[in-house]
Amino acid sequence: MTDDNSQALARESDQALARESDQALARDFEIGAVTKAFAEDPFPTYRALLEHAPVKRFADGSVMLSRYADLDRVYRDTKAFSSDKKVEFLPKFGDTPLYEHHTTSLVFNDPPLHTRVRKIMMGALTPRAIAAMEPGLIALVDGLLDKMADKGSVDLVEDFASAIPVEVIGNLFVMPHDERGPLRDWSLAILGALEPTLTQDQKDWGNRSVTEFKAYLADLAARRRANPGDPATDVLTRLIAGNEGEQLSDTELLQNCIFILNAGHETTTNLIGNALFELLEWPQEKARLDADPSMIDTAIDEFLRFQSPNQLGNRAAVEDVTFDGEAIAAGTRIHLCIGAANRDPRQYDRPDTLDLARKPNRHLAFAQGPHLCAGFSLARMEGRIAISRFFKRFPEYRLDGEARRTGRVRFRGFSTLPARVM
Repeated sequence: MTDDNSQALARESDQALARESDQALARDFEIGAVTKAFAEDPFPTYRALLEHAPVKRFADGSVMLSRYADLDRVYRDTKAFSSDKKVEFLPKFGDTPLYEHHTTSLVFNDPPLHTRVRKIMMGALTPRAIAAMEPGLIALVDGLLDKMADKGSVDLVEDFASAIPVEVIGNLFVMPHDERGPLRDWSLAILGALEPTLTQDQKDWGNRSVTEFKAYLADLAARRRANPGDPATDVLTRLIAGNEGEQLSDTELLQNCIFILNAGHETTTNLIGNALFELLEWPQEKARLDADPSMIDTAIDEFLRFQSPNQLGNRAAVEDVTFDGEAIAAGTRIHLCIGAANRDPRQYDRPDTLDLARKPNRHLAFAQGPHLCAGFSLARMEGRIAISRFFKRFPEYRLDGEARRTGRVRFRGFSTLPARVM
């Protein structure tokens, strides 16, 4: 046997072993029993699911979809796939503040509530309103960069990524600056309760946070009713006033305020933190952005695709449906694996490669269809300004300690990113 034949047989053997390993990874994966290793790096599992189990059935009867085309179909068809979580969340949360919040907020509802809240909210997030925020956002970012320059040793999450959306969303609600301190902890607790599995301590923290957040917002809303702001720029005033005769109940108002404040915080924090980390992991792409700062717009989309801030979504089948020849019965809970779909080789060339000039790049980081994230334009602007101005100011930044992820699987980001800026 020639050396060439031996090498070919060895390659075939290695490939067969890799296929068997991937098949086992896809077969054994359970969303209700995720490991620490998966939370750190879910992408090997995502690749295995895409190849071997794009319609993955779990022991609890739920199904996970991972292909881009399948998620796109679900997002666009609100008649066949429901966002309502009352049936799913009652066993998980019981009759608790977390249950009330997560079954009243915009994202986990179908029309007519979804339509009413979204219509009211979008009036304060018009392109003109978002453009008017840009000067203030630039001033905020530059102020944070000045403070970081003075310190030298910084945490890119605490000192930068998480500080930006807290201020931006606080400004949208015209929230006094000295009242914004608890926002991040409330957000982490409430959104953390959406993880596939929870400890009792996590449930207790989430319920306590909803209760405290709701009480604070009730007081803020009472003050705003007494002294209304400009509904064109003040989201709270707009939500209180309603739209075309449509008004929210007190519960709907408070719980959707919590949702907006949390959603605007988490996605942007993760976008900025993930991006600054990946630039260091991909020095060639960092050099490209350094040579051509105008790439920042395509870069933002690539950061969103490559490390989606929100990795998982959920729906329920309203009617019998079929995916890839697999029948899914009405009532089945469906997990939407956004992190996998955004690396689907059927949709993207070299999906596991960061390419800051990638075009087209129709990722699903902000969902799609009627549930397209209402604040996606604002999040993109925050990311663009934050990352471009940071990179211009500190092109030679480097990590200065252990980068730690949050350990969560639904929302992918870092809890700490120690760095040196210079």
